[in-house]
Amino acid sequence: MKAFCVLALALLPTTAWSQQSGRLHLKSALAHEQNLPFSSGVVAGDVLYIAGTTGVNPKAARPTSAAAEARIVMDQIEQVVEEAGMTMDDIVSVQVFCSNLADYDAFNGVYRTYFHGAYPARAFVGVNKLLFGARYEVMGIAVRRRHESNR
Repeated sequence: MKAFCVLALALLPTTAWSQQSGRLHLKSALAHEQNLPFSSGVVAGDVLYIAGTTGVNPKAARPTSAAAEARIVMDQIEQVVEEAGMTMDDIVSVQVFCSNLADYDAFNGVYRTYFHGAYPARAFVGVNKLLFGARYEVMGIAVRRRHESNR
């Protein structure tokens, strides 16, 4: 369990970000450490585009269960959303790619714990393979909600 927690923390985004041309680029610790050619999230105005995220670190052991991997993925998504100054309830659209559709229920059991009230629009797509043997890859779009006083 300790190794699992270390893996989860190693994958979480950090404050390593840059701001260019009115856009905020967020980069996960893993992506930053490995100098990967993508941002974990990009904020443009009130919209956050969340990059495809897996729960597998190629330099560490694979999570032992589908639910454990789903939790890592959703924790990473939540961290990117929070780094952008938003909450999970700001997410309006999610795409989930899954290498084994038998893991659908395990993912849903974890997924529903991250939202309060209405869920985002979502696609759940079966795929043959994901990078590094991942079970899931999740990407999404969040839109910053305006406070009642701003309407």
